[in-house]
Amino acid sequence: MFSPSLDTVRLFLHVVAASVWVGGQFVMAGLVPTARRIAPDAVRPLAQAFGRVAWPAFVVTVVTGVWNLMAVDVINASGEYVGTLMVKILVAVLSGVFAVVHSGGRSKAALAIGGALGALTSVVAMFLGILLHAHA
Repeated sequence: MFSPSLDTVRLFLHVVAASVWVGGQFVMAGLVPTARRIAPDAVRPLAQAFGRVAWPAFVVTVVTGVWNLMAVDVINASGEYVGTLMVKILVAVLSGVFAVVHSGGRSKAALAIGGALGALTSVVAMFLGILLHAHA
């Protein structure tokens, strides 16, 4: 059996936190229409409960992302790797920005645009993270 290392723990924490952040958004997208139909007043408390789990997961993702960066020799990495890394960082930041727009939104447009773009950038960031890991 392989023994875990600090690198595997770091990657595990990053993937689990990112999975909670990304997957949770899709779970909420699936639950909210039903909750709105059955008990419209339940949507806000459900969203707040999700936020109590999702935002700490986002923080863990950012912290372990910085930790991941410290473990990579970016100076000697290929231009393709660095370019992909920069795009990943940008879309990860945008994921948080759009989530703030969504969670603080008071209009249907802010809720819809923030939610949709937050989910999209979250998925793109996750994909790019896998792409980077595959080419590390």
